[in-house]
Amino acid sequence: QVQLVESGGGLVQAGGSLRLSCAASGGTFSSHSMGWFRQAPGKEREFVAAITWSGSSTYYADSVKGRFIISRDNAKNTVYLQMNGLRPEDTAVYYCAADRDQERFTIAAREYGFWGQGTQVTVSS
Repeated sequence: QVQLVESGGGLVQAGGSLRLSCAASGGTFSSHSMGWFRQAPGKEREFVAAITWSGSSTYYADSVKGRFIISRDNAKNTVYLQMNGLRPEDTAVYYCAADRDQERFTIAAREYGFWGQGTQVTVSS
């Protein structure tokens, strides 16, 4: 079992930056692809970014491409989401998640078996 705890959310003005962190414990962190998802009020959870277990490849939703960067430090069992150029429409609860299987890359939420509790990001205009 992989346990995940997010941190780094908060309130920021449009155009600002935040860095989210997700610390993992249990399981074998370095064998799992990791993803960030978000859910805004009244909307379904959506994919934001994902990174392979080794960190060699990343994938982004079109809405955040060029503004957000996902990275990981397997020595620290931590995945990050650097968010730049934030917009009011980025306001949501952000969740990190670990793929339920090892050494596989997917962006489908249903394939992520371990989830954090979420961290709120609010972008004011």
